[in-house]
Amino acid sequence: MATRIVLYTGKGGVGKTSVAAATARRIAADGRRVLVVSTDPAHSLADVLGAPIGAAPTALAPGLDALQLDDRAELTRHWSAVRAWASRTLVGRGVDRISAEELSVPPGLQELLSLLRLVELREAGTHDVIVVDCAPTAETLRLLSFPDLAHWWLHRVVPRQEELLGTVRPLARALLDITLPDRTVLDEVGRLMESLLQMRALFLDHEHVSMRLVTTADSVVVAEARRTYTALGLHGVATDAVVVNRLFPDDVGPYFAGWRAQQQEQLREIEEAFAPLPILRAPFFDREVVGTDALDRLGDALYAEHRPEAVLHAGLAQELQIDEDGARLRIAVPLVDRDDVALRRSGDELVVEVAGRRRAVLLPPAIAHYRPTGATLRDGVLDVTLRPPPSTEAQ
Repeated sequence: MATRIVLYTGKGGVGKTSVAAATARRIAADGRRVLVVSTDPAHSLADVLGAPIGAAPTALAPGLDALQLDDRAELTRHWSAVRAWASRTLVGRGVDRISAEELSVPPGLQELLSLLRLVELREAGTHDVIVVDCAPTAETLRLLSFPDLAHWWLHRVVPRQEELLGTVRPLARALLDITLPDRTVLDEVGRLMESLLQMRALFLDHEHVSMRLVTTADSVVVAEARRTYTALGLHGVATDAVVVNRLFPDDVGPYFAGWRAQQQEQLREIEEAFAPLPILRAPFFDREVVGTDALDRLGDALYAEHRPEAVLHAGLAQELQIDEDGARLRIAVPLVDRDDVALRRSGDELVVEVAGRRRAVLLPPAIAHYRPTGATLRDGVLDVTLRPPPSTEAQ
Protein backbone atom coordinates (compact mmCIF):
# COMPACT_ATOMS: atom_id res chain seq x y z
CA MET A 1 0.00 0.00 0.00
CA ALA A 2 1.32 3.44 -0.96
CA THR A 3 2.51 5.71 1.81
CA ARG A 4 0.05 8.45 2.74
CA ILE A 5 1.56 11.97 2.67
CA VAL A 6 -0.05 14.94 4.43
CA LEU A 7 1.56 18.34 3.94
CA TYR A 8 0.92 21.47 5.99
CA THR A 9 1.63 24.99 4.85
CA GLY A 10 0.53 28.45 5.91
CA LYS A 11 1.70 31.96 6.54
CA GLY A 12 4.66 32.19 8.89
CA GLY A 13 3.61 32.28 12.54
CA VAL A 14 0.21 30.57 12.24
CA GLY A 15 1.37 27.41 14.03
CA LYS A 16 1.74 25.00 11.12
CA THR A 17 4.76 23.28 12.70
CA SER A 18 2.79 22.58 15.89
CA VAL A 19 -0.16 21.32 13.84
CA ALA A 20 2.09 18.98 11.83
CA ALA A 21 3.76 17.63 14.97
CA ALA A 22 0.41 17.15 16.74
CA THR A 23 -0.95 15.31 13.70
CA ALA A 24 2.03 12.96 13.63
CA ARG A 25 1.75 12.16 17.33
CA ARG A 26 -1.96 11.46 16.99
CA ILE A 27 -1.38 9.07 14.06
CA ALA A 28 1.38 7.22 15.94
CA ALA A 29 -0.86 6.88 18.98
CA ASP A 30 -3.34 5.04 16.78
CA GLY A 31 -0.72 2.42 15.95
CA ARG A 32 0.54 3.64 12.57
CA ARG A 33 4.20 4.12 11.62
CA VAL A 34 4.62 7.83 10.97
CA LEU A 35 7.48 10.12 10.00
CA VAL A 36 7.16 13.86 10.58
CA VAL A 37 9.44 15.83 8.29
CA SER A 38 10.34 19.51 8.22
CA THR A 39 11.44 21.18 4.98
CA ASP A 40 11.17 24.59 6.63
CA PRO A 41 14.62 26.21 6.90
CA ALA A 42 13.52 27.78 10.21
CA HIS A 43 14.28 24.40 11.89
CA SER A 44 11.55 24.84 14.51
CA LEU A 45 10.24 21.25 14.47
CA ALA A 46 12.75 20.12 17.10
CA ASP A 47 11.77 23.05 19.33
CA VAL A 48 8.07 22.17 19.10
CA LEU A 49 8.67 18.46 19.71
CA GLY A 50 10.98 19.26 22.62
CA ALA A 51 13.60 16.79 21.38
CA PRO A 52 16.69 16.98 19.18
CA ILE A 53 16.26 15.63 15.65
CA GLY A 54 18.68 15.39 12.79
CA ALA A 55 19.10 14.74 9.09
CA ALA A 56 18.30 11.04 9.56
CA PRO A 57 15.00 9.75 11.01
CA THR A 58 15.12 10.03 14.81
CA ALA A 59 12.88 7.78 16.92
CA LEU A 60 10.85 9.85 19.40
CA ALA A 61 8.09 7.47 20.51
CA PRO A 62 6.67 4.08 19.49
CA GLY A 63 5.83 4.38 15.79
CA LEU A 64 6.95 8.03 15.61
CA ASP A 65 10.12 9.25 13.85
CA ALA A 66 11.14 12.81 13.05
CA LEU A 67 13.45 14.26 10.42
CA GLN A 68 14.80 17.75 9.83
CA LEU A 69 15.99 17.85 6.24
CA ASP A 70 19.47 19.31 5.82
CA ASP A 71 19.20 21.69 2.88
CA ARG A 72 22.99 22.06 2.62
CA ALA A 73 23.48 18.30 2.36
CA GLU A 74 20.78 18.15 -0.32
CA LEU A 75 22.52 20.98 -2.16
CA THR A 76 25.73 18.98 -2.22
CA ARG A 77 23.92 15.89 -3.52
CA HIS A 78 22.11 17.62 -6.37
CA TRP A 79 23.97 20.83 -7.23
CA SER A 80 27.70 20.42 -6.49
CA ALA A 81 28.93 20.28 -10.11
CA VAL A 82 26.72 23.19 -11.20
CA ARG A 83 27.73 25.21 -8.18
CA ALA A 84 31.43 24.62 -8.80
CA TRP A 85 31.13 25.65 -12.46
CA ALA A 86 29.06 28.75 -11.64
CA SER A 87 31.45 29.79 -8.88
CA ARG A 88 34.49 29.43 -11.15
CA THR A 89 32.76 31.45 -13.85
CA LEU A 90 31.78 34.25 -11.47
CA VAL A 91 35.23 34.40 -9.86
CA GLY A 92 36.73 34.57 -13.34
CA ARG A 93 34.54 37.59 -14.02
CA GLY A 94 35.84 39.42 -10.94
CA VAL A 95 33.29 38.43 -8.29
CA ASP A 96 34.81 37.70 -4.88
CA ARG A 97 34.74 34.02 -3.90
CA ILE A 98 32.24 34.30 -1.03
CA SER A 99 29.75 36.22 -3.16
CA ALA A 100 30.29 33.79 -6.03
CA GLU A 101 29.41 30.87 -3.74
CA GLU A 102 26.18 32.57 -2.73
CA LEU A 103 25.22 33.63 -6.26
CA SER A 104 25.73 30.09 -7.58
CA VAL A 105 22.64 28.93 -5.67
CA PRO A 106 19.36 30.36 -7.05
CA PRO A 107 16.85 31.64 -4.45
CA GLY A 108 14.64 28.85 -3.14
CA LEU A 109 16.81 26.05 -4.55
CA GLN A 110 17.83 24.67 -1.16
CA GLU A 111 14.21 24.39 -0.01
CA LEU A 112 13.30 22.79 -3.34
CA LEU A 113 16.00 20.16 -3.02
CA SER A 114 14.80 19.33 0.48
CA LEU A 115 11.29 18.79 -0.87
CA LEU A 116 12.70 16.33 -3.41
CA ARG A 117 13.59 13.96 -0.56
CA LEU A 118 9.89 13.19 -0.21
CA VAL A 119 10.10 11.02 -3.32
CA GLU A 120 12.88 8.93 -1.77
CA LEU A 121 11.20 8.74 1.63
CA ARG A 122 7.98 7.52 0.06
CA GLU A 123 9.73 4.92 -2.08
CA ALA A 124 11.56 3.58 0.98
CA GLY A 125 8.19 2.41 2.32
CA THR A 126 9.34 2.35 5.96
CA HIS A 127 6.39 4.44 7.20
CA ASP A 128 2.64 4.26 6.73
CA VAL A 129 2.26 8.04 6.84
CA ILE A 130 4.61 10.97 6.21
CA VAL A 131 3.55 14.30 7.72
CA VAL A 132 5.37 17.30 6.23
CA ASP A 133 5.90 20.71 7.79
CA CYS A 134 6.47 22.76 4.63
CA ALA A 135 8.03 26.16 4.25
CA PRO A 136 5.68 29.18 4.50
CA THR A 137 3.15 29.55 1.70
CA ALA A 138 5.10 31.95 -0.51
CA GLU A 139 8.07 29.57 -0.62
CA THR A 140 5.90 26.50 -1.12
CA LEU A 141 4.07 28.02 -4.09
CA ARG A 142 7.30 29.12 -5.72
CA LEU A 143 8.68 25.59 -5.41
CA LEU A 144 5.60 24.09 -7.06
CA SER A 145 6.28 26.09 -10.21
CA PHE A 146 9.72 24.52 -10.76
CA PRO A 147 8.43 21.30 -12.40
CA ASP A 148 7.14 23.39 -15.31
CA LEU A 149 10.72 24.55 -15.87
CA ALA A 150 11.89 20.93 -15.64
CA HIS A 151 9.40 19.84 -18.30
CA TRP A 152 10.59 22.60 -20.63
CA TRP A 153 14.27 21.75 -20.06
CA LEU A 154 13.86 18.01 -20.63
CA HIS A 155 11.74 18.38 -23.76
CA ARG A 156 13.33 21.44 -25.38
CA VAL A 157 16.95 21.70 -24.24
CA VAL A 158 18.17 18.16 -23.50
CA PRO A 159 17.42 16.70 -26.96
CA ARG A 160 19.39 19.54 -28.60
CA GLN A 161 21.95 20.43 -25.95
CA GLU A 162 24.94 19.09 -27.93
CA GLU A 163 23.85 21.01 -31.03
CA LEU A 164 23.22 24.18 -29.02
CA LEU A 165 26.47 23.99 -27.11
CA GLY A 166 28.43 23.25 -30.28
CA THR A 167 27.07 26.47 -31.75
CA VAL A 168 27.27 28.66 -28.66
CA ARG A 169 30.60 27.51 -27.15
CA PRO A 170 32.89 29.28 -29.68
CA LEU A 171 30.86 32.49 -29.37
CA ALA A 172 30.97 32.32 -25.57
CA ARG A 173 34.73 31.96 -25.57
CA ALA A 174 35.31 34.67 -28.19
CA LEU A 175 32.79 37.30 -27.11
CA LEU A 176 32.09 36.67 -23.42
CA ASP A 177 35.32 35.02 -22.29
CA ILE A 178 33.46 32.34 -20.32
CA THR A 179 33.52 28.56 -20.33
CA LEU A 180 30.19 26.85 -20.92
CA PRO A 181 29.19 23.96 -18.67
CA ASP A 182 30.62 20.54 -19.45
CA ARG A 183 28.89 17.16 -19.64
CA THR A 184 29.10 16.62 -15.85
CA VAL A 185 27.24 19.85 -15.15
CA LEU A 186 24.58 19.22 -17.77
CA ASP A 187 24.03 15.66 -16.56
CA GLU A 188 23.54 16.95 -13.01
CA VAL A 189 20.97 19.47 -14.20
CA GLY A 190 19.24 16.75 -16.19
CA ARG A 191 19.03 14.46 -13.16
CA LEU A 192 17.60 17.30 -11.10
CA MET A 193 14.96 17.99 -13.73
CA GLU A 194 13.97 14.32 -13.79
CA SER A 195 13.64 14.41 -9.99
CA LEU A 196 11.43 17.49 -10.24
CA LEU A 197 9.06 15.66 -12.55
CA GLN A 198 8.93 12.77 -10.07
CA MET A 199 8.05 15.26 -7.35
CA ARG A 200 5.36 16.69 -9.61
CA ALA A 201 3.88 13.22 -10.08
CA LEU A 202 3.89 12.75 -6.31
CA PHE A 203 1.89 15.95 -5.73
CA LEU A 204 -0.63 14.89 -8.37
CA ASP A 205 -1.35 11.58 -6.60
CA HIS A 206 -4.57 12.86 -5.03
CA GLU A 207 -5.46 9.45 -3.67
CA HIS A 208 -2.50 9.47 -1.29
CA VAL A 209 -1.10 13.03 -1.18
CA SER A 210 -2.87 16.19 -0.04
CA MET A 211 -2.13 19.62 1.34
CA ARG A 212 -3.75 21.20 4.39
CA LEU A 213 -3.79 24.95 4.88
CA VAL A 214 -3.14 26.32 8.35
CA THR A 215 -4.49 29.77 9.13
CA THR A 216 -5.66 31.91 12.00
CA ALA A 217 -8.96 33.80 11.96
CA ASP A 218 -7.28 37.10 11.06
CA SER A 219 -8.24 38.90 7.85
CA VAL A 220 -4.69 39.26 6.46
CA VAL A 221 -3.85 35.61 7.13
CA VAL A 222 -7.14 34.38 5.71
CA ALA A 223 -6.58 36.40 2.53
CA GLU A 224 -3.20 34.71 2.02
CA ALA A 225 -4.74 31.29 2.69
CA ARG A 226 -7.35 31.96 0.01
CA ARG A 227 -4.70 32.99 -2.52
CA THR A 228 -2.73 29.88 -1.65
CA TYR A 229 -5.77 27.67 -2.11
CA THR A 230 -6.35 29.07 -5.59
CA ALA A 231 -2.68 28.68 -6.49
CA LEU A 232 -2.56 25.08 -5.25
CA GLY A 233 -5.55 24.29 -7.44
CA LEU A 234 -3.78 25.91 -10.38
CA HIS A 235 -0.81 23.57 -9.83
CA GLY A 236 -3.10 20.57 -9.48
CA VAL A 237 -2.34 20.00 -5.79
CA ALA A 238 -5.27 18.64 -3.78
CA THR A 239 -6.23 20.47 -0.59
CA ASP A 240 -8.30 18.29 1.72
CA ALA A 241 -8.81 20.51 4.79
CA VAL A 242 -8.27 23.92 6.35
CA VAL A 243 -6.98 24.23 9.91
CA VAL A 244 -8.07 27.34 11.80
CA ASN A 245 -5.73 27.75 14.75
CA ARG A 246 -5.85 29.82 17.95
CA LEU A 247 -9.56 30.50 18.22
CA PHE A 248 -10.66 32.31 21.38
CA PRO A 249 -13.12 30.35 23.56
CA ASP A 250 -16.53 31.67 24.59
CA ASP A 251 -15.43 32.85 28.04
CA VAL A 252 -12.63 35.20 27.02
CA GLY A 253 -13.86 38.05 29.18
CA PRO A 254 -14.56 41.64 28.11
CA TYR A 255 -10.95 42.47 27.18
CA PHE A 256 -10.82 39.93 24.34
CA ALA A 257 -14.53 39.96 23.46
CA GLY A 258 -13.92 42.22 20.48
CA TRP A 259 -11.17 39.95 19.21
CA ARG A 260 -13.41 36.91 19.52
CA ALA A 261 -16.25 38.64 17.65
CA GLN A 262 -13.84 39.48 14.84
CA GLN A 263 -12.60 35.88 14.75
CA GLN A 264 -16.15 34.57 14.48
CA GLU A 265 -16.78 36.87 11.53
CA GLN A 266 -13.62 35.65 9.82
CA LEU A 267 -14.59 32.06 10.60
CA ARG A 268 -17.82 32.53 8.67
CA GLU A 269 -15.80 33.93 5.76
CA ILE A 270 -13.52 30.89 5.90
CA GLU A 271 -16.44 28.47 5.82
CA GLU A 272 -17.88 30.22 2.77
CA ALA A 273 -14.58 30.64 0.90
CA PHE A 274 -13.35 27.07 1.35
CA ALA A 275 -16.60 25.09 1.14
CA PRO A 276 -16.92 22.12 0.85
CA LEU A 277 -13.55 21.49 2.54
CA PRO A 278 -13.76 20.46 6.20
CA ILE A 279 -12.66 23.16 8.65
CA LEU A 280 -10.60 21.83 11.57
CA ARG A 281 -10.56 24.14 14.59
CA ALA A 282 -8.12 24.50 17.45
CA PRO A 283 -8.49 26.82 20.46
CA PHE A 284 -6.07 29.39 21.74
CA PHE A 285 -4.51 27.37 24.55
CA ASP A 286 -3.51 28.83 27.89
CA ARG A 287 0.15 28.05 27.25
CA GLU A 288 2.62 27.65 24.40
CA VAL A 289 2.09 24.53 22.28
CA VAL A 290 5.49 22.95 22.87
CA GLY A 291 6.22 19.44 24.10
CA THR A 292 4.28 16.19 24.09
CA ASP A 293 1.43 17.11 26.44
CA ALA A 294 0.59 20.36 24.66
CA LEU A 295 0.84 18.72 21.22
CA ASP A 296 -1.50 15.93 22.29
CA ARG A 297 -4.04 18.51 23.50
CA LEU A 298 -3.84 20.17 20.10
CA GLY A 299 -4.23 16.84 18.33
CA ASP A 300 -7.29 15.97 20.41
CA ALA A 301 -8.90 19.31 19.55
CA LEU A 302 -8.22 19.04 15.82
CA TYR A 303 -9.14 15.42 15.27
CA ALA A 304 -12.03 14.77 17.63
CA GLU A 305 -14.20 13.91 14.61
CA HIS A 306 -11.64 12.85 11.98
CA ARG A 307 -8.86 10.35 11.49
CA PRO A 308 -5.81 12.57 10.93
CA GLU A 309 -4.27 10.37 8.22
CA ALA A 310 -7.50 10.07 6.21
CA VAL A 311 -8.15 11.98 3.00
CA LEU A 312 -10.60 14.41 4.53
CA HIS A 313 -12.05 15.61 1.23
CA ALA A 314 -12.04 13.62 -2.00
CA GLY A 315 -13.18 14.90 -5.34
CA LEU A 316 -13.18 18.36 -6.81
CA ALA A 317 -13.43 21.35 -4.52
CA GLN A 318 -11.90 24.00 -6.77
CA GLU A 319 -9.77 23.86 -9.90
CA LEU A 320 -8.32 26.62 -12.05
CA GLN A 321 -6.79 26.11 -15.50
CA ILE A 322 -5.16 28.84 -17.58
CA ASP A 323 -4.16 28.70 -21.25
CA GLU A 324 -3.55 31.14 -24.09
CA ASP A 325 -7.27 31.57 -24.75
CA GLY A 326 -8.37 32.35 -21.21
CA ALA A 327 -9.10 30.56 -17.96
CA ARG A 328 -11.49 27.92 -16.73
CA LEU A 329 -12.63 27.76 -13.10
CA ARG A 330 -14.45 24.69 -11.80
CA ILE A 331 -16.08 24.83 -8.36
CA ALA A 332 -17.98 22.13 -6.51
CA VAL A 333 -21.54 23.26 -5.71
CA PRO A 334 -23.29 20.02 -4.76
CA LEU A 335 -27.04 19.57 -4.42
CA VAL A 336 -28.12 22.83 -6.07
CA ASP A 337 -30.11 23.76 -9.16
CA ARG A 338 -29.06 26.23 -11.81
CA ASP A 339 -31.58 28.79 -10.58
CA ASP A 340 -29.86 28.74 -7.16
CA VAL A 341 -26.52 29.90 -8.59
CA ALA A 342 -25.52 33.52 -9.24
CA LEU A 343 -22.15 34.77 -10.49
CA ARG A 344 -20.57 38.22 -10.33
CA ARG A 345 -17.21 40.01 -10.20
CA SER A 346 -16.10 42.13 -7.25
CA GLY A 347 -12.62 43.63 -7.61
CA ASP A 348 -10.18 40.73 -8.07
CA GLU A 349 -12.72 38.23 -6.72
CA LEU A 350 -15.17 36.03 -8.53
CA VAL A 351 -18.20 35.79 -6.25
CA VAL A 352 -20.44 32.73 -6.47
CA GLU A 353 -23.73 32.80 -4.58
CA VAL A 354 -25.35 29.42 -4.10
CA ALA A 355 -28.73 29.06 -2.43
CA GLY A 356 -28.12 32.08 -0.26
CA ARG A 357 -24.50 31.19 0.56
CA ARG A 358 -21.59 33.22 -0.77
CA ARG A 359 -18.23 31.97 -1.97
CA ALA A 360 -15.54 34.37 -3.20
CA VAL A 361 -12.62 33.04 -5.24
CA LEU A 362 -9.58 35.29 -5.19
CA LEU A 363 -8.14 35.27 -8.70
CA PRO A 364 -4.36 35.28 -9.29
CA PRO A 365 -2.92 38.68 -10.34
CA ALA A 366 -2.23 37.45 -13.89
CA ILE A 367 -5.96 36.97 -14.57
CA ALA A 368 -7.47 39.35 -12.02
CA HIS A 369 -8.79 41.50 -14.90
CA TYR A 370 -10.53 38.58 -16.66
CA ARG A 371 -14.31 38.56 -16.90
CA PRO A 372 -16.66 35.56 -16.83
CA THR A 373 -18.01 34.86 -20.31
CA GLY A 374 -19.96 31.67 -19.68
CA ALA A 375 -20.94 29.18 -17.01
CA THR A 376 -22.49 25.72 -16.89
CA LEU A 377 -23.68 23.58 -14.00
CA ARG A 378 -23.39 19.81 -14.36
CA ASP A 379 -23.22 17.00 -11.80
CA GLY A 380 -22.70 19.42 -8.94
CA VAL A 381 -19.80 21.30 -10.60
CA LEU A 382 -20.00 24.92 -11.72
CA ASP A 383 -17.77 25.42 -14.77
CA VAL A 384 -16.93 29.08 -15.44
CA THR A 385 -15.09 30.40 -18.49
CA LEU A 386 -13.12 33.63 -18.05
CA ARG A 387 -11.48 35.75 -20.74
CA PRO A 388 -9.60 39.06 -20.81
CA PRO A 389 -11.57 42.16 -21.83
CA PRO A 390 -11.67 42.82 -25.60
CA SER A 391 -9.27 45.79 -25.32
CA THR A 392 -6.71 43.56 -23.60
CA GLU A 393 -7.06 40.80 -26.20
CA ALA A 394 -6.50 43.29 -28.98
CA GLN A 395 -3.19 44.29 -27.49
